[in-house]
Amino acid sequence: MSIEDIDKISPASLELRRQFSETAQEAHNLHSHHNVAPTTNVKFSNPTALAIGCFATTLTTLSLTLMEWRNVTITNAFAGNFFFAAGLGMVISAQWEMALGNSFGYTVFSAFGFFYAGLGAINLPFFGVVDAYANNASEHNNALGFYVLMWAVFNIFFLVASFRINVVYIGIFLTIELGFTLVAASYFALADGDIEIAIATKKAGGAFCFVSGLLGWYTLAHLMCQESTFLTYPMGDTSRYFVHRSKKVS
Repeated sequence: MSIEDIDKISPASLELRRQFSETAQEAHNLHSHHNVAPTTNVKFSNPTALAIGCFATTLTTLSLTLMEWRNVTITNAFAGNFFFAAGLGMVISAQWEMALGNSFGYTVFSAFGFFYAGLGAINLPFFGVVDAYANNASEHNNALGFYVLMWAVFNIFFLVASFRINVVYIGIFLTIELGFTLVAASYFALADGDIEIAIATKKAGGAFCFVSGLLGWYTLAHLMCQESTFLTYPMGDTSRYFVHRSKKVS
């Protein structure tokens, strides 16, 4: 381009070229900003082991109280388990399950974390739940029966979903279902004044919860040894029985 041609360029054309150049530079900067580092494969640790450990610890100690081992019947000493091991530990682990795309683990661990936190709130005098029923013990027991029973209903969905995972998970949710149902029945029996039936059903419910806790410990051993030792703990994989069905649905 000659000097004469440059002189013929109007100020409007120069301004248009300047704006175009600035826009192109901004687009380049934006692209560079979002591509500073190359894409890498990020590996997350498995959050399931912590959640299962918190679950097993909390449920086992609760079941010992339900069965009245060593004459322990008051659960206030387990507030730490209810609020922190289960309420906090399981809910935090659940968020990582969500980040990994595990909807089942996220839902189960969140649900039981909230269940135990709620149970801890019911037992602590600070929240005044027990004091609210000070003049009506029957109503208090009926309310507790409803609380546990509704969580037993919630657990049914976990039980059904576990059939596509493994036998150990089926055992965990099945024994929880039986345990929660019996504990709810014991509260209703206590509300009706049937003390002997209430104690018997509570202990039976505690026994099922104890078995569920043991299965939780077994699952924890499976998860911990899977990466660190040569030991293997079979879980009884059942997913292969649903492969044809899954392909058909998809």
